[in-house]
Amino acid sequence: MVETDGSVIGIDVGCSPTRRSSAICRLNWTSSLVSWEIIRFRACEPERERAIAEIAGDHQITVAAFDGPLRQGFDIIGRYRTAERMLTRRLRPLIGKPGQSSAPIGKLLNHHANECVRHVVAHGDVRDAQHGVAIDTKALVEAFPSSFLGLMISDPRALAARRGDRSDTFFQHLAVSGGLESLIEHCLPGRHLATDPSGIFNHDDRAAFVCALTALSVAAGDFVAVGDHIDGWVILPPRQFIQPAQWDLLSQNANGEAAGALHIVN
Repeated sequence: MVETDGSVIGIDVGCSPTRRSSAICRLNWTSSLVSWEIIRFRACEPERERAIAEIAGDHQITVAAFDGPLRQGFDIIGRYRTAERMLTRRLRPLIGKPGQSSAPIGKLLNHHANECVRHVVAHGDVRDAQHGVAIDTKALVEAFPSSFLGLMISDPRALAARRGDRSDTFFQHLAVSGGLESLIEHCLPGRHLATDPSGIFNHDDRAAFVCALTALSVAAGDFVAVGDHIDGWVILPPRQFIQPAQWDLLSQNANGEAAGALHIVN
């Protein structure tokens, strides 16, 4: 159970120094209300640091989640990870796949994710990690929005999502069908939403919001993770929110990895 009042952070990590393609979301709750605030920024200093300081500063952050490769020590990973294989094999035709940390763009995203972590820790009061599969003494985790959303949809193929709009298509479906609200209710029972998630329209705002939901799942102590203790973990929805077909494929993928690649916390 989460505390009566609190906040989590989600960051959609972008790489562009010219477009505001990065976003940060702070999701807050009281005993009766859930609300959020989102701002976008470019992947350059000091704009990135100012944006993160504005949203994360002067708040106690229960968990912070980042849409970018992370592992213990926050260095450049540079290889194809267990987490990436787990979310690609068998699942790719249904929900797409994460990029590879071994690819040039993966290394660049890894760098910018590490920079975002640095600013969140410097400006926000991030609580100590209390969850399994922690990569740091602070509660810092990795998110991947399109996989997180896709695992919650019973028939992703029916949505005819394409690579360029997959996460937006998944988000719209779950926002309209009530899936996102159900997840929030599961993690924060008895509260009402200040606004409807379906009113979030920008791609990067949506991704940051899903990262915040990822952090919320960890804060609630109910989530699934894929990966290993060497190269990090991607956090996924609570077990009961992952659809049976996708769960079967995750389980099959885990059989081809070292023990513990599929980790359930609840």
